[in-house]
Amino acid sequence: MSHHFMDMGLNSVVNFTVHTLGPAGTSSEYASQYFNRWMNEHYNSFHKIQLYASYEEARNNIKDNNGLLIVANAYRQVNDFYMDMRLRLLATFLYDTPHYGLVCNKKLPERPLYVATHSAPVPLINELLPEELCIRKVIEMSSTSAAAQAVVSGEVDIALTTEIAARIHNLKFISQTRPIHMLWSVFASNF
Repeated sequence: MSHHFMDMGLNSVVNFTVHTLGPAGTSSEYASQYFNRWMNEHYNSFHKIQLYASYEEARNNIKDNNGLLIVANAYRQVNDFYMDMRLRLLATFLYDTPHYGLVCNKKLPERPLYVATHSAPVPLINELLPEELCIRKVIEMSSTSAAAQAVVSGEVDIALTTEIAARIHNLKFISQTRPIHMLWSVFASNF
């Protein structure tokens, strides 16, 4: 699988903590676990994974403590990280997300639905939505896991989320599922 990796100096960040988007069950956590396995294999390096409410919050925590930031390249503001002089791009890698699909936890009401999602996979909603259902409003959440939590708390009827978050929150799929072929960026602090 190493041909999926573009390594521009990962030997200099052995055992650094990875900071990325949480809470547990996000694609970012999943990709970070893959990164950890890859580093372990190639550099005998082990990486603790810290999860945050946003990529921006994750970035703010890397500079003081030998940290790495892993960001999905589909993230709408990913350019902010590429432009940030405090960050240095160290690697990119291709890794499929977990399977995404639409989930619920009870019988759906007979009306247009409220759906929670992270901003990045919004286009999947129309692709995966069963024909008999229609959407009233898309509510953007900070992560795929937060979207799943919104179903549990009753804020929304359904959510677009990952199979991991669905399992954590005990939700069932009402649609087809599929992974997203994703490029990830690994940044280190420039200081």
